[in-house]
Amino acid sequence: MVNVVVEGDRVRFEVEGWDKLWAFKSQLEIPLAHIRSASTNPEQARKWILYPQGVGLPGIETRGLFRAGSFYESDGVVFYDVHNPEGAVVIELDHERYQRLVVEVESPLDVIRMLDAAINARRT
Repeated sequence: MVNVVVEGDRVRFEVEGWDKLWAFKSQLEIPLAHIRSASTNPEQARKWILYPQGVGLPGIETRGLFRAGSFYESDGVVFYDVHNPEGAVVIELDHERYQRLVVEVESPLDVIRMLDAAINARRT
């Protein structure tokens, strides 16, 4: 699971628990200006369960259980930390190492609202 914190013009994605070990990261910090969108998309999170793809860069995948870490996919590098696809948020990025983050959070709709509000506030 990942905790998402907006601080000024940056967003910190804090990887929690044992997932720090599996994902080889304890946190990611992304400028708010580099976040294109955030959405719930269980299919994006679930597709790795049904159709494994990508190469771990480092990352660990246990098919059907979880995926954590960096994976190279056809459109670039994607960071995953997902156990339950229904709780995942997909964050599309620009100008970053990662094309997107696919992370499980406690409340996907709250995280999306928080990111949308921060992005809109920055634009005005």
